[in-house]
Amino acid sequence: MDINFPLILLLLVAVTGAIWLFDALFLARGRRAAAAKAAGEGVHGSEAVREPVLVEYAKSFFPVLAIVFVLRSFLVEPFQIPSASMDPTLIEGDFILVNKFAYGLRLPVSRTKVMNLGEPKRGDVMVFFPPHMNDTYYIKRVIGLPGDEIRVVNNVLYINGKVAPQELIQALPPGNPQKEFLWEEIDGKRHLMAKRVTPSRYGNTRTIVVPEGHYFMMGDNRDNSLDSREWGFVPEKDIVGKAFAIWMHWDKLLSLPSFERVGGIE
Repeated sequence: MDINFPLILLLLVAVTGAIWLFDALFLARGRRAAAAKAAGEGVHGSEAVREPVLVEYAKSFFPVLAIVFVLRSFLVEPFQIPSASMDPTLIEGDFILVNKFAYGLRLPVSRTKVMNLGEPKRGDVMVFFPPHMNDTYYIKRVIGLPGDEIRVVNNVLYINGKVAPQELIQALPPGNPQKEFLWEEIDGKRHLMAKRVTPSRYGNTRTIVVPEGHYFMMGDNRDNSLDSREWGFVPEKDIVGKAFAIWMHWDKLLSLPSFERVGGIE
């Protein structure tokens, strides 16, 4: 079961902020009065003005939690790639950064868009909540925009009747190739992709028209990606943000982090 971290963070900010505010409005005044009385009687007032432990913790944690909440909710959020569905662009263990305002500002938890700052473009690498697992973060490439006609023939994309050109880079293993690595071009921009040499169940699709307010997503590892070909279109309301950079790679818990893959995401 996935942990709803945005909701937990929101609750922590709300609780620590409420404790701090309650103390400032009601409890602190009593402590100051007690301290003044103690001082008038010639008694050291440190015990009288001492804050409760709960208030001390709330005042310490609230600013940090609030800053983290604002940063990850509206600006940039880190994610780790959990699978090989975006290989070779993103590999399992990559840590990436996602721009949370590229497609508009949204309220955390409710996902309500409050300000429109941009729209997804074909070829963008996007984080979203898929319709079949609407509480789980997915990352795929935007292939079809609202109104687009999408067709896949032998793992070659046709968008609105135009082919997305592919250029073979390498076939592995040498001598008995099972997998091909290629450049694919969408709207004038190239990105890496991979596909099997032998046909797969994902090799062909009928012509699909993307409905308004939805997007058609595919992984760059075309024969090893659970995407829109399987579970359908992504509603605009379930967009999280645009992935734009790799900042670290950490393969296993007991291994050392690597920074060799640091850079932008094509």
